[in-house]
Amino acid sequence: MGILVALLVLSVLIFFHELGHFTAARFFGVQVDVFSIGFGKKLYSRMIGKTEWSISAIPLGGYVKMKGQDDSDPTKVSYDEDSYNAKKPWQRIVILLAGPFANFLMAFILYFAIANLGVPKLLPYVGSVGKDSPALSAGIKKDDKLVKVNGINIKYWEDIGKSINASKNDITLIIERNSTLITLQLHPKVIDDKNIFGEKITRRIIGISPSGKQTTVYFGLWAGLDYAWDETKKASLLIVQSVQKLITGDVSTDKLGGIITIVDVTAEASSAGILALFFFTALISVNLGVLNLLPIPALDGGHIMFNLYEMITGKTASEKVMMYITMVGWALLLALMMLGLYNDINRIWGTH
Repeated sequence: MGILVALLVLSVLIFFHELGHFTAARFFGVQVDVFSIGFGKKLYSRMIGKTEWSISAIPLGGYVKMKGQDDSDPTKVSYDEDSYNAKKPWQRIVILLAGPFANFLMAFILYFAIANLGVPKLLPYVGSVGKDSPALSAGIKKDDKLVKVNGINIKYWEDIGKSINASKNDITLIIERNSTLITLQLHPKVIDDKNIFGEKITRRIIGISPSGKQTTVYFGLWAGLDYAWDETKKASLLIVQSVQKLITGDVSTDKLGGIITIVDVTAEASSAGILALFFFTALISVNLGVLNLLPIPALDGGHIMFNLYEMITGKTASEKVMMYITMVGWALLLALMMLGLYNDINRIWGTH
């Protein structure tokens, strides 16, 4: 069941991405010949107007085939009025950007839904105090509630670490114990740790863990829009940083996951509940948006680069150059997919 949900999620995200291209293309009067979810043999197809809408056997992608555009052969062009090639470069760029934009919009909508379904937040109650920790030395006890750190109000557990690491010196805590406020001075301990990319970092701790008490936060309309915007930005930055660190070698290529990892994690998220599924789906949607903007031929970003070249120089790249660059792009894309698949298989074998 989880795998079916995962494939459905991927299909929906691909549909929205291609729908973005389709909508922008039709807005500028470009004829769309095919709108396909999946690749390979067509399982179902139907002509609506002049567009063939189809579902294909391999649900690992999709495409919109516009009149005059053919990634498999860039030399097949058409300059009819309703052709992609007949449009101005800026119009083509808008059509290309519309796909990734649809993915960012989808993520925004999902985060907004999460904000109104209710986001679980840990409350700042102490569950345990570490041995020989700054918190123990200062007199913090189990079930104490942290109220302020250096004058900053603490609403949720996540606020504690942020406030402690924002300071470089001793910190002042205000805790609530038995309805009484107590002020404490602490000198945080500096430890070596790793961030989400596996890089070594240092952070300041006081040696406490949460009690597990939590609340559900409902953001409403306006606060929900702010939450969705912030989460979409954070997810986008996370993906951009991940790509950057892969390119620079700061993160090993064995961290790259393929379609098996995506399906597996999506299936796990679906079994964890609707919120977990929405969170992960939003992250995948942002991932699709960012990756499609990479300047790799055969991706939207590569086509955008060709059109920017035309806007700047006033002339198109030669068909021969475009064909060779596109072939290199497809080879690079295939290599990345195979690397992800190889890593997936290694991870599977490693768990058995």
